[in-house]
Amino acid sequence: MAAATNGMCASPAEEHLRKAIGWAAMDPSGVLSPFNFSRRTNGDDDITLKILYCGICHSDLHTIKNEWGITKYPVVPGHEIVGVVTEVGKNVTKVKTGDKAGIGCVVGSCGSCENCKQDLENYCPKIIFTYGSVYHDGTRTYGGYSNMIVVNEHFVIRFPENMPLDKSAPLLCAGITVYSPMKTFGLNEPGKHLGVVGLGGLGHVAVKFGKAFGMKVTVISSSPNKEKEAIEMLGADAFLLSSNPEKMQAAMGTMDGIINTVSAVHQLMPLIFLLKTHGKMILVGAPEKPLELPVFPLIMAGRILAGSCIGGLKDTQEMIDFAGKHNITADIELIKMDYVNEAIERLAKADVRYRFVIDVANSLSAA
Repeated sequence: MAAATNGMCASPAEEHLRKAIGWAAMDPSGVLSPFNFSRRTNGDDDITLKILYCGICHSDLHTIKNEWGITKYPVVPGHEIVGVVTEVGKNVTKVKTGDKAGIGCVVGSCGSCENCKQDLENYCPKIIFTYGSVYHDGTRTYGGYSNMIVVNEHFVIRFPENMPLDKSAPLLCAGITVYSPMKTFGLNEPGKHLGVVGLGGLGHVAVKFGKAFGMKVTVISSSPNKEKEAIEMLGADAFLLSSNPEKMQAAMGTMDGIINTVSAVHQLMPLIFLLKTHGKMILVGAPEKPLELPVFPLIMAGRILAGSCIGGLKDTQEMIDFAGKHNITADIELIKMDYVNEAIERLAKADVRYRFVIDVANSLSAA
């Protein structure tokens, strides 16, 4: 109760005993600046991670600008966190000091609801997100644009030794966001035809997973200049320009499933028609405004439209292990922390191939 009491009145730098530094947004301008705050001491079930790299997710952009209307400032973004374990509690068995590890979008859940019992912590009604949530002790959670973090071991992901941490960091959000629905909805079976809408941070990883699963993969994009990179760089089997009505019509009814990664308002009907009978389109992008949903294309072919939000810890570990086995990483642009505001501006313009990753360890001094 003392921590909760302190959390109500203490400044972010005084809430806990361990000093931390990071970059935070203080208002809806979304401008990030240096920020002193604190982390809790390492408990018996906790690990402390020295953060080496942190990916920049589109959710970070939405959050720092309060585009979803739920942000409470100050906010330290970042939920694609990788680094080295520097301390473990006496009950910790998952990792040891010196291990490579990661932390994704979730740092807490109730542990007792039906979702938690089924390894679906991502759907727990009491989910605690890595940043912008209130933790069990009543204090706010702060993300990975910072030098260190303390988390319960249950929410830690082990990394295979062969995986480069900088290029693997985005898998903790972008990777699991596409891997989980592919697994859940049977879109990971060899020989099936998978469509990937949008070739950004999520889409390019979806292509890599689809090919590793042995599927035929078609990238669907409104940008004709992405055809070469989709096929030659990422190994997609085909490219479909969504603004070409003739090509779209010719592809109608050819796909077993679609992973739709677009986070902007767009038309669903042309995409739904690409699906076979009983085909499935899974939405993983989060547009700011509602999308128009045409019902008849779903009804007349028994098609399924579903959503998916990241994944549970079991699936996330499975995804990382699969990625390590198949040498799947994200294509990144590595930046220093003092470039983060420019990176956010470029991300808003989709000017990145395909994910910014912050070189945290070489950007922030130890606290």
